[in-house]
Order: sequence, then C-alpha cells, then structure tokens
Amino acid sequence: MKPSSILRNTLLLSGLIGGAAGAADLPAPFAEQLNANYPAIETLYQDLHRNPELGFAEHKTSARLAELAKKLGFEVTTGVGGTGVVAIMKNGPGPVVMLRTEMDALPVQEKTSLPFASKATGKNAAGEPTPVMHACGHDLHMAAWYGTAKLMSENRKAWSGTLMLIGQPSEETVHGAEAMLKDGLFKRFPKPDYALSFHDDATMPSGTIMYHAGPFRASSDVVNITVFGQGGHGAVPHEARDPIVIASRIVLALQTLVARENNPIDPLVITVGSIHGGTVANIIPDQVKLSLSVRTFKPEVRKRVLASIAREAKGEAMAAGAPKEPLVDVQPGTDSVYNDPELIGRMVKTVQGAVGPEFVKEMPAKMTSEDFSQYGQQPGVKAVLLHVGAVDGSRLDAARKAGQPLPGTHSPQWAPDFKPTVVNTIKAETAILLDLLAPKK
Repeated sequence: MKPSSILRNTLLLSGLIGGAAGAADLPAPFAEQLNANYPAIETLYQDLHRNPELGFAEHKTSARLAELAKKLGFEVTTGVGGTGVVAIMKNGPGPVVMLRTEMDALPVQEKTSLPFASKATGKNAAGEPTPVMHACGHDLHMAAWYGTAKLMSENRKAWSGTLMLIGQPSEETVHGAEAMLKDGLFKRFPKPDYALSFHDDATMPSGTIMYHAGPFRASSDVVNITVFGQGGHGAVPHEARDPIVIASRIVLALQTLVARENNPIDPLVITVGSIHGGTVANIIPDQVKLSLSVRTFKPEVRKRVLASIAREAKGEAMAAGAPKEPLVDVQPGTDSVYNDPELIGRMVKTVQGAVGPEFVKEMPAKMTSEDFSQYGQQPGVKAVLLHVGAVDGSRLDAARKAGQPLPGTHSPQWAPDFKPTVVNTIKAETAILLDLLAPKK
C-alpha cells in the first residue's frame, strides 16, 4: 500500500478522533501540523476581528485571504462579485469540492471588552458612518477556512480532485452569493459537485458539530408598504383619513395570514420591524411606511404569502376609504437553505470519526436566513451547511439553569469560545474534504 493510502486510512479509521479542544489527539502528521499551525490561525482570527469590514467593502479582508491562499499554492482570483475571492487547487482527477467562508461584518458597536475588540467604523447603506464588528462569527469562519486550506495543501498526497475555496462578500445582506454567481462563479471556474460551509452557533457547547437534513434555514424577503391617507388636524379626525390607523389594522391583519391562512406545519414568520409616520401629536400625517421581514421554507408558501400581504394591505386601505391603494414593494432576499439528506448522512459519519460521536448532534431548522442557499440552487451542486457550537459548555449550562440567555450572534457582546470551536471546525472540514476527495482505488 502506498504511504498516502496508509495516511488516508489512518485518518478515516482513526478519524481525527478527539475531544472539542486539543489537536494532540490527531494522528500524525495532522496532529503536529495543526498544533504547529494553530498560533497563525489564532493570530489571523484576532487580526480579522480587530479590522472588520461591511458587505461589499471587504477590500483588506479579501486581500488578506487571497494572499494566504496564494502562499498555500492555490490559483487565486480576486474581485469576483465585487470583493469575492476564488482559490483553486487542482490535484489530479476527481470531483470538485467547494468550501465557502463569508467575509463581511455587521454595523454593530462592539461591547465585548476583548483585548482585540474592534474599534473600526464603516459606512452603512445610507452612506452614514457606523461602528463595525464581526458580531456573527465570520472572522472565526475565515480562520477555520485558512486552517483547513493549510492542512489540505500540506497533505496533497491524501486526496485527489479539485478543491475550490470561496471567500464570499456580503452574506449579511443575503446578496453576496448571488453577486458571485452573476459574475460567473460556476462558469469562469470549475462548477463544484459538492459545496460545504460552516456557521458558529450560540445554542450548543463549543466544538459541537450540528446538522439538519432537508430545509434548514428560511428564505428571507423584505416587503415595504407605503400607506396613503389624507392628512389633517388631530382634533378633527373625521375630516381626514388617518394612515396610522390603517397601518395599525394592516399590522394586525398580517398575523391572520400566519394564524388562519397558513398550514400550521409550514413555518412562516411575518415581522413588522419598522413603522414610520407623523411628526407631532396633533397632526394626522398623509402617509405611513411599514417595513416587513417575511420568512418561509417552501417556495409555494413564499409566493402565496407575498401576494396575500399585498391583498391585506390594499383591502384595509379600501375599507378605510383611503384616497389610493398602498404601494407594496417586495425586495427579494434569498432562498431557503436545503441540506442534501444523502450528503448529510455521509458527512455525519465522517464527522463523528473526526471529533467523536459525542460532539455531533442533530439540530432543528432555523428561521434565520443564509445566502449559502444560492449555491445549492444551481443544477448538479449538492450543498450542506453545518453549524458548530461556540459557547463554553459550563457557561451555557449555568445560563440555562438561571433562565438567563447568553449573548448570541448579532449581539454587540458576541465572543465565540475560539480555540475549541475553531479546532473542531477544522477537524470536521478537513475530514469531510478528505472523504469527498478520496482517491479512487
């Protein structure tokens, strides 16, 4: 048997076995390599955390990832879909496997008190200055992406095929994947047979790899409604048509779409996150603006509920005698994430060997959204998004007993338990890639 085959069998049978934290339990040479690489991985994480950038403005971040990938021997292209990075390593015959990381941060002022906390600022969609923070863990994802890429580069004899690394812009706006695809991601570069990504999670102990087969993360759309009325004096409301009252009726009517028109076993969320209208107490305005977040799993539910929102808004305006119909503007977001069940089953077995069965858990679907969904929508691409717990287990247990939730993703206090989380993420990613890129016997 060839040395590379011996190495591969050792990896798959011994399985990168270990607990949530140390790399000391990995079989050589991976154990030594991960131990040797860890300081650079942690340094990268802290630097990325200290210097976050908003979506489609990840110029320094993408340059950093591109530079690292080039040093590992990847063929690197930058500027894909704006600031996206594509790194390709062709290593003989075999499938094409894609590993994606997100690069963007959030317009959040950090309050973690970490020694490497962000003090960066950027500009929001309105062009206004805003504090910026990696409040969703994309810095951790990038650090794991690099750690996995380095292990794969250092052990090319253990696999065969094409490894495709993606540094994706603007996941938080759910438009970064779409931008890369429109820029020819799967036409200018090899189209992957498999696509993989990980996301940190605040609900499970650090290093716990979590999976869910089938529909996993919801689609997301924004609906903006402008309600028109007839302004007037607050003392004589009968001489006006009050759009605030009409808007209030619309808010309540929208919930009947969930409670009375939707099948209870088909998840649906309609959240009115913003209402703006009026200036002072004694003036009835002539318009009110609502902004809604709509989340579903099934395409048919998504289509129906968007049409029903427009119907309800127009119906309430008509019932109130409004001077004209509301303006209903749907801003499409992203599709729901669908985890290929067959691929999930294969990956679960592989990851159990990599981190130990006790660190692999099934999780429920989530109504949050992720534009990783767009890759799996492409014909011939089997895609899986996995989660990894990122909270110290003892802290999580104490918080649950006290009935006090800990800060989660998108919180200004979000600080993942880095080492055990990133180490198990690298173990899982590497094991999955080795399995999918196994040389043919």
